[in-house]
Amino acid sequence: MTNHWVYVIKCDDGSFYTGYTTDVERRVAEHDTGEGAKYTRGRTPVELIHTERFGSKSAAMSREYEIKQLNRAQKEKLVDY
Repeated sequence: MTNHWVYVIKCDDGSFYTGYTTDVERRVAEHDTGEGAKYTRGRTPVELIHTERFGSKSAAMSREYEIKQLNRAQKEKLVDY
């Protein structure tokens, strides 16, 4: 069974980025080397600050969307920052 993850990283400029992956370590490393999402390029280094695991891709993608709709204060509360 594949694990599906939603993660939040903190970029060097203090902003948060939320994404989906099946391999958190690999994906964070991609962001850190500038090979991840366009948003995180130039905002490295990044720091993994939150993960949530799901049993299905659809559940993870739904949660990713929910997190992306949160404002900054709500995201800070989510990640206990």
